[in-house]
Amino acid sequence: MRLFVLIAALVGGAAVVYVFALKPTTVSIAAVTRGSAAEVVYATGTVEPEYWAKVTPLVRNRLVETCDCEGETVAEGHVLARLDDVEARAQLSELVAQEDYLHKETDRMIALLARGVVSTERYDDMSSKLLQAQALVAAQRERLADYTITAPLGGVVLRMDGEVGEVVEPGDIVAWVGRPKPLQVIAEVDEEDIPRVAAGQEVLMRADAFADRVLHGTISSITPKGDPVNKTYRVYVALPEDTPLFIGMTVEINIVIQSVEEVLLIPTAALSGSNVYVVEDGRAARRELTLGIIGAEKTEVKTGLSEGETVVSPLIVEPADGNRVRVSRGG
Repeated sequence: MRLFVLIAALVGGAAVVYVFALKPTTVSIAAVTRGSAAEVVYATGTVEPEYWAKVTPLVRNRLVETCDCEGETVAEGHVLARLDDVEARAQLSELVAQEDYLHKETDRMIALLARGVVSTERYDDMSSKLLQAQALVAAQRERLADYTITAPLGGVVLRMDGEVGEVVEPGDIVAWVGRPKPLQVIAEVDEEDIPRVAAGQEVLMRADAFADRVLHGTISSITPKGDPVNKTYRVYVALPEDTPLFIGMTVEINIVIQSVEEVLLIPTAALSGSNVYVVEDGRAARRELTLGIIGAEKTEVKTGLSEGETVVSPLIVEPADGNRVRVSRGG
């Protein structure tokens, strides 16, 4: 009796396996087409002028004045902002008074020296003190100039960031000055991709402000030293004179490493390594390919397929070679 039950179970299991083996796998297909393919390196970047500067103070103090010149063209040396210099001027006045006193004392010492009343050593000591006082006055006048913040180059005041009343530190950006043309994109490219990037390569870009347009640029230079923390290299993309991009915009860039025209293409989602599956007489047949450029959506096929053939795509479940398949409606 037990033997009979066991045999029945084995027969039933075999029947189930047989039924499922005969049941075709439902797949979608895509046609082999002809078109262009490009190998690209992706990065993001920011639009900046080629010639510009961040304007920062050299001393810590409170802003008491800023120019109303945002968007205006200014010359090199134009006053952009002033810091509170009351204390610095008071110190200068004290040093000037000390210098005047020592100057008079030195003149008096010269007269006494001529009459033999004082020694040469005493006169030399007074002269030394006068020179020290004059050096301190000159240094304080130099420091006082640091309280006036000026444009380091001629150009347009792109933005004023400082506000009257706030205390700024050395390195805090008070203003941005630059030339509005020409513009460039400064991007960071992963170190694993940088060996394939070179000056002169074409760059295709997209920006949210111009979502329906593909914008163009050219690699102008690459920073020789990379960032070891972020593992990136800085790449500069020159923009054409008529670019619609604005300073400060963020763009997505695709650096074209190589491109080909009129080649066979299949969806990249159809690939399993270098293999695809075609449907022949209702069965899946594995086909090994020689591939060219592999993109995110399309891949170039050099050998193994012909235009007009179809491949299983997307290849969600890899069928066994020769298994029955059924093409889904609309696939």
